[in-house]
Amino acid sequence: MNLILFGAPGAGKGTQAQFITKSKSVPSISTGDIFRDEVNSQSELGKKISSIMSRGALVPDNIVLKVVEERLKKDDCKNGFLLDGFPRTLPQAKGLDDILNRLGKKIDKVVSLEVAEEKIIERLSSRRICKKCGNKHNLVTLPPKKEGVCDICGGELFQREDDMPKTIKNRLSVYYVETQPLIEYYKQKNILLSIDGNKSVPEISRDIEAAL
Repeated sequence: MNLILFGAPGAGKGTQAQFITKSKSVPSISTGDIFRDEVNSQSELGKKISSIMSRGALVPDNIVLKVVEERLKKDDCKNGFLLDGFPRTLPQAKGLDDILNRLGKKIDKVVSLEVAEEKIIERLSSRRICKKCGNKHNLVTLPPKKEGVCDICGGELFQREDDMPKTIKNRLSVYYVETQPLIEYYKQKNILLSIDGNKSVPEISRDIEAAL
């Protein structure tokens, strides 16, 4: 099953991606994680991406599509995949269609998490990442068992720059202008599944499983 997990920043895509990939036995592909790996490696591409992400802006489509196509060619995507937070714009969606046509694949379903803006701001400002293993926690929806400590490896948790209030507002404004039209795009393809993302994490997971 080839899936897209869609929603605004802070809608809970990362959390639900873990559930879906386990349930469907497919890899989760997050462009954000790939970009951060590039940034940490201090490559030329990483430096360019870092400058863009620090402003809360979107990485240019030509860079995103190149990264995604190379990832989808890997062996672990042969039996399906989950795209987490991609595409983010209509040109990216159409570019993805072109990539999938070349690879002889298609998207089966698009899961759209619908969340109220006040909840998004609350969730994002409460998100914490492990410095050691990259595991994600949320002080509201998935708090660590011990404050400031990763449940997985015991590493220190920190707040990313793009989860700061000022950057959150910028990210949301970009989302509403450029990404919201994707809902209509996939609705017209009859593959959109709208999920109420205001519920608890287990409730959302059950709703996604039922819809799929």
